[in-house]
Amino acid sequence: MADSERLSAPGCWLACTSFSRTKKGILLFAEIILCLVILICFSASTTSAYSSLSVIEMIFAAVLFVFYMCDLHSKISFINWPWTDFFRSLVAAILYLITSIVVLVDGRGGSKIVAGILGILATLLFGYDAYITFPLKQQRHTAAPTDPTDGP
Repeated sequence: MADSERLSAPGCWLACTSFSRTKKGILLFAEIILCLVILICFSASTTSAYSSLSVIEMIFAAVLFVFYMCDLHSKISFINWPWTDFFRSLVAAILYLITSIVVLVDGRGGSKIVAGILGILATLLFGYDAYITFPLKQQRHTAAPTDPTDGP
């Protein structure tokens, strides 16, 4: 049994790392890194009350990254993964926009301003993620090609 697990490990590792090279994998990894940087900026400021948003979104993005990377989303079928990912990224974009506006309007402290600007960048990143994962967009059909010689 141990030999068969050891022999299948390279295949498992290849399957796990192949997701990190896709557009969605790179996007989720960028979200995790950006949330971490924003968390550091908020923690360096005098008030770290806004850091909870970064922690929560970083955890959600990391969990989805692991689920997609290990192909667990295909094994857990009672969750609609496209809609879950869409709502996660949409809510994150809205919350980062609100938090960034509040932080930038307050405008005290260099690290808070940097966190606010990075929050606007996170809004764009999570908004793009919501746009590309919108489930109804992926189900649209293209029109059938028509014959240009058919005409009046």
